[in-house]
Amino acid sequence: MNSPGEDERMSQENHGLEPGRVSVVTPVYNGESHLAKMLDSVLRQSYSKMEMILVDDGSEDGTVRVAEGYREKFADRGYGYRIVLSEHKNASAAINQGLPYVTGEYLIWPDSDDVLEPESVRKRVEYLCAHPEYQCVRSLSYYYDDETGERSEKADEQRGDLSKTDLFWDILEFKTFVCCGCYMLRTAEFFGIYQEKRIPEYGVGQNFQMLLPFMYRHECPTIREELYGVTIRSGSHSRSVLTRAQEEKKYRDYEKMVDEIAKICGIKDQQSLKRLACWKARRRYRIALKYGRKKQAVHALRLLRKYGGFHFSEALKEIIWLYCVNGWVEENIYPIYQRLCVSLQRMTKK
Repeated sequence: MNSPGEDERMSQENHGLEPGRVSVVTPVYNGESHLAKMLDSVLRQSYSKMEMILVDDGSEDGTVRVAEGYREKFADRGYGYRIVLSEHKNASAAINQGLPYVTGEYLIWPDSDDVLEPESVRKRVEYLCAHPEYQCVRSLSYYYDDETGERSEKADEQRGDLSKTDLFWDILEFKTFVCCGCYMLRTAEFFGIYQEKRIPEYGVGQNFQMLLPFMYRHECPTIREELYGVTIRSGSHSRSVLTRAQEEKKYRDYEKMVDEIAKICGIKDQQSLKRLACWKARRRYRIALKYGRKKQAVHALRLLRKYGGFHFSEALKEIIWLYCVNGWVEENIYPIYQRLCVSLQRMTKK
């Protein structure tokens, strides 16, 4: 019988992975204005064994030119460097173009407009080396303004309970952060899940596909240091304003994606399936409420009640608020009042 260390070494050899190396896979689309900052942050790492796999998702600006300008810098640093060109599709498809080239024991996938603190990679590798019982680890992040460089107290995601290591539901339900550059996975375990080295491709996100199946199987501790910087950039994809049709499609795509992830995880127990149904219903309620679709909102509330996401009294309170407070009186009672006023005016004139 092999020791845990021997099993890990054999697993790495089976996947063709180099012990100690960290693979950085980053998709980029039209990143001419910001890509250099991220690449510079990789070059400033205090860790010595790294490779950069940059996947251009069919950029229409000078992204590839900027990327090509870094070949010599990465060679001088002793880091591997590969630029993968692909047709424009989405971030998850771009990551799939890069995964076959991964050769490192560890895997990270920072965004192209964010930055890694100089100690970011080293501290995470050292943690995993010191804790072989864990297959992944994450750090904290901070937010900063792209134009001024000043840090911001306003974060897009909440940190949640940092003492927890079972993060599947917390990530899915947005109770903790999914910030991509904060996480480091053991590559052999990741490819054990995705044996064809491909994650599900959707026009929304890539972090759920990367993280959720892994977190369903493995615990993930948190290094309580801000080792990753998230750029607040007005023109970024995540901050673009969506039309109603685009937002509703985004919600539908997330549901399809989570259904596929549930199959990958092998989720079959009724309690978990009900929790997934509640996750969908809550999102449906929010989007229906946003666009004044009251029938759909009530249907979502009924689903929440059915699957245990709401007690009857809570669901009833929401429905009363929805119909009696949130516009129903104005939409239905006030027009009747106006018609009565007009009729009374006509009667008095006669």
